[in-house]
Amino acid sequence: MKETRPVGKEIILPSGDKAPLSAAYRSNGFLFTSGQLAFDADARLNTGDIKEQTQLCLANIQKLLELEGLSNEHVVKVTVWLTHIDDFAGFNAAYIEFFGGHRPARSTVRSDLMLPGARVEIEAVATYQEV
Repeated sequence: MKETRPVGKEIILPSGDKAPLSAAYRSNGFLFTSGQLAFDADARLNTGDIKEQTQLCLANIQKLLELEGLSNEHVVKVTVWLTHIDDFAGFNAAYIEFFGGHRPARSTVRSDLMLPGARVEIEAVATYQEV
């Protein structure tokens, strides 16, 4: 039986309550990340431009991958939510910098996000198989 378990630290909400989710979850040979926002190292939302926010989202995904001995090359699917259509080019520039020539499947939609000031949210699915 393959290992199934949460990955990453418990998420504590500003109220002090434990969040009803995991930062990522390992199951059936895959790592599923929760949607990552542009939180900095002090757990504050960066409200900078789309490129800065995208870079932080991807850095947060990278940290979760590294906890499991994975890299961005293990990512097979990415889902992206943008709050502004006009941010697509800036988002894509930061995304290309992160993934380089690796091209996982991707869906990108325009949507409001739950946290005011957040312009992008990104989730990823990675495989534990050798790449």
